[in-house]
Amino acid sequence: MADPTGRDAVAAVWRIESARIVGALARYTGDFTLAEDLAQEALAEALVTWPRDGVPRNPAGWLLTVGRRRAIDAFRRRATRDDRYRALARDLGEGGVATGGTPAETPGAEPLWDPDQIDDDVLALMFVSCHPVLSREAQVALTLRVVGGLTSDEIAKAFLVPTATVQARITRAKKTLAAAQVPFAIPPADERAARLGSVLNVVYVIFTEGSSATSGAHLIRLDLAAEAQRLARVLARLVPEEPEVHGLLALLELTAARFPARTDATGRPILLEHQNRMRWDRAAIRRGRAALDQAARIGRGLGAYGLQAAIAECHAVADSVEATDWPRIVLLYEALARLSPSPIIDLNRAVAVSMAEGPAPALAIVDDLRSAAALPNSHLLPSVRGELLARLGRTAEARTEFDLAIVLCGNDQERTLLEAKLAELD
Repeated sequence: MADPTGRDAVAAVWRIESARIVGALARYTGDFTLAEDLAQEALAEALVTWPRDGVPRNPAGWLLTVGRRRAIDAFRRRATRDDRYRALARDLGEGGVATGGTPAETPGAEPLWDPDQIDDDVLALMFVSCHPVLSREAQVALTLRVVGGLTSDEIAKAFLVPTATVQARITRAKKTLAAAQVPFAIPPADERAARLGSVLNVVYVIFTEGSSATSGAHLIRLDLAAEAQRLARVLARLVPEEPEVHGLLALLELTAARFPARTDATGRPILLEHQNRMRWDRAAIRRGRAALDQAARIGRGLGAYGLQAAIAECHAVADSVEATDWPRIVLLYEALARLSPSPIIDLNRAVAVSMAEGPAPALAIVDDLRSAAALPNSHLLPSVRGELLARLGRTAEARTEFDLAIVLCGNDQERTLLEAKLAELD
């Protein structure tokens, strides 16, 4: 009798184990692109076989064995009995195949994972997916596909683009990696720090889109943010000696801790000063603070992600907006601006200055950003400027800024909030 839960089991196992399966296949074949294709073939076979025959006792092992069998078939097609095929065949052996070419579960079969290789495989997979020869969009799509285990449809929904666009990005990315002859390996020590920065940035971009969606009907994409958190936790286990990995994890945990209070029952945003802090996730706050302590212990001063996490910690430990240590937040933003200059950081610093010193000095910072034509297509700058002008009693100017912010805003829920602020001025 067919197993009605088979497809659900395939999805669950794939989401948990896909990175390890692709990584192991890439190590065996030496070909990242081929490994991802082989893993997808194994997944397709499982979607047919498991609902019909039942879920195997070792589902991840089943997928890996099918993928490795397909690797042998692929090399056999390329060149009969060449050295690589012979090495794979000797490694895999000739036993353990059930009728129809699917793997049988035999006693004494080789273990699924090499305990000395498993972490290296996943880490190498992340470095390859975020290789600098790829565009940022391609890095994000490939990371979510091969490390996160998301389908093209899921990635497309997450970033509100057509599925065909995501598929094209992934295809181009794999072709680019092949053309550049990028090896499946962890970069040497002298390249690792710079390459790790790309990996961390991709995870951060994924989380940022999840925590504050740039467009669409929802302010927060919990699925996307949660996937970024999972990737950050994986990195923290794989490279525990890197302080910025822990800094990023701390930032994600402390930011996600406020998710339960950031929207009401209809999905509309709730501003920080109106949030019920009792709804903040205290377990996430504890995890975030522990990760931040770890970053401070093993580093020589906090990096950019660690400084942002320290800012988030200031909010997390305060009982109210009024009780928040705004002067410390201003200092942290100033340090962050020196370490990682960005108009967004300056804009956030202006908000902190407005809380610590008042709207007038904050407006001067925002006006400097406008004079420099910073963030020209973002609703954030006119939104903040409108807030500051309203607090200074310059209502007509504030109305103009909110009008502009509404036009530029791509997120439905944020636009509704801006319209409410504009209505309050009237």
